[in-house]
Amino acid sequence: MEEDAGKSLHDGFADSATRTYLDLNRCGTPLIEIVSEPDIRTPDEAFEYLTRLKEILLYTRVSDCNMEEGSLRCDANVSVRLKGAPKFGTKAEVKNVNSFRFVRAALEYEIERQIEVLESGGRVTQESRTWNSAEGRTYSMRSKEQAHDYRYFPEPDLPPLIVSLEFLEHRRAELPELPEVRRARMIAEYELNLQDAFTLTASREFADRFEAAARAARSPRRVANLLLSEVGGRLKALGLEQEQSPVSMAGIVLAADLLDEGKISSKQLKQLFDVCFEKDEDFPAVYEREKPQQITETTALEVLIDKVIADNPKQVEQYRAGKKTVAGFFVGQVMKASKGNANPAVLNELVTKKLEG
Repeated sequence: MEEDAGKSLHDGFADSATRTYLDLNRCGTPLIEIVSEPDIRTPDEAFEYLTRLKEILLYTRVSDCNMEEGSLRCDANVSVRLKGAPKFGTKAEVKNVNSFRFVRAALEYEIERQIEVLESGGRVTQESRTWNSAEGRTYSMRSKEQAHDYRYFPEPDLPPLIVSLEFLEHRRAELPELPEVRRARMIAEYELNLQDAFTLTASREFADRFEAAARAARSPRRVANLLLSEVGGRLKALGLEQEQSPVSMAGIVLAADLLDEGKISSKQLKQLFDVCFEKDEDFPAVYEREKPQQITETTALEVLIDKVIADNPKQVEQYRAGKKTVAGFFVGQVMKASKGNANPAVLNELVTKKLEG
């Protein structure tokens, strides 16, 4: 833990030869440095490590991790060595890369550069390098000193901080449920697949909102499907974020429950969501105004079913020969004839009854 210092500026001014300017913009800003062991072996591993670390920092609200604003920075040390060699190779440090994607690209480039240096008979220099994203390569900034060259000395006004086990336990108790643990629980509790669990836990706030909705609905799994596919798909197509969705979590809960109760069909739901996004209105208001009328009266549905059965004798024979999945064909044809307004539960029951008869 440290604080950023001011920095001296000597270039870019008309009187640089006679004056030194001081930039105190970040002076006194608290800085926590997290240093990993030399145990990351590929650029993809480094990318994954940084991604998971960022998740934890966001969940614990240590930082907003906005790299463009300097809330999170990354320096990457990289070295190569021959397979089986007992010692690490000479490292170069790539400084202040401002995105995880660029970190991965910088490491890929730097690994190849160092291999080329060694294979051509040269020696890798211990130095700090900068990443040029436009050119896709690193450039030397300055030679890197050894630890003793920094002339570290103790600060008498900062005594050692002794952290007790009791203090650590109190801090652990204050931690929120962390992303990996939350994902595992949500997969078990809501029957999610791994990809959906990753998406829903992308941020603590989004996961909180989903879980509140999931617990309020009849089917948490259906809430997840609607949130990620129906709402998420439309947002992605429009280039919008979740926070910009006209459909609230309460709206998604209502939509999921209406589907579960058989009061609307999937096709009707899609049409209602289309209206929500076209008119920038929440689902409850749109549903109340546009409320689709489902055909639940059996006589009207039987007329449609009889016609579809009469028009498709070959499929009837297949069903009665044991191919029960053909029932789905008849349900689809009747649903099409009813323009999506047939009640799915009633329709399925009637189709089976007619085919069995």
